[in-house]
Amino acid sequence: MRFWPLLALFLVAWFLPATPNVAQDDLSPEKVNLALRRTADGLLRASGDGKSRIPAVKQVDPEVWQVMLEHPFQYDSLPALLQASLNVYNIQTPYEVAVRNCFDATLELGYHQSDYLEQKSVPCGGRIMPEGCHYLEITFLGTTPPTPSFWANKAWIMWLLLGILAGFGFFWLQKKPKPAASIANATTDWLEFGQSKLDVAGQVLLCAGTRATLTFRETKLLRLFAARPDQLLERDFILQEVWADEGVLVGRSVDVFVSRLRKKLAADVTVGIVAVHGVGYRLETGKGLTH
Repeated sequence: MRFWPLLALFLVAWFLPATPNVAQDDLSPEKVNLALRRTADGLLRASGDGKSRIPAVKQVDPEVWQVMLEHPFQYDSLPALLQASLNVYNIQTPYEVAVRNCFDATLELGYHQSDYLEQKSVPCGGRIMPEGCHYLEITFLGTTPPTPSFWANKAWIMWLLLGILAGFGFFWLQKKPKPAASIANATTDWLEFGQSKLDVAGQVLLCAGTRATLTFRETKLLRLFAARPDQLLERDFILQEVWADEGVLVGRSVDVFVSRLRKKLAADVTVGIVAVHGVGYRLETGKGLTH
């Protein structure tokens, strides 16, 4: 189950891109107001008018802003001035521009931001600007978040997978062998071999009348041998049965713990743990002993 951390990292990395990193203050009223006033001022000055008052900028819809220009201006100067003003205030949202007649809102000129950015020119450029009062209108595009599709919103998928993963984790932990408790629940009887007895629950060895306290691993290993007297147990089998719950199997552990058990069984001359080179170990018992 060591793949869990990697799976969790994958889920997090997969989920994060689903939330776009959009600057929330790009279209703040203050910034849009200043950008449009800067544009209007530049248009009037380009026409030689440095004195006329610029009316207040109005937000007529959530994405639509207007500023009224009562005096003639050069339409060809508008695209560059407007884009430069938006850049000054770090407004990156795409937009459309319309020049409307003040009296009946008739659309007289207009363009899309991409016209200017991609071609450096806009429709109707070079034409004579009609006389009279006009509204300079800018409509920002894509500011209303679209309704996410079934698969576009990954949040619920992530929580579903994490819930399933947590369920498997709980199930695995319930089944995972627990150190002393798992051995204690295995049996409460003495396991006899040769002239020795093993209390698995209490982790106690009685060897030829000598009492010795064993560690958890020593008890588990000796129980494995005692339950299979005179049988050859391969090294890999021993590792899986005794150390698999640690997650990391080290072959040297078998040799170290066998050496410890030999010392504690030394008083019992009727048994011995014998190594079979290159294969594993066997608990040998004498004839006529109780198994």
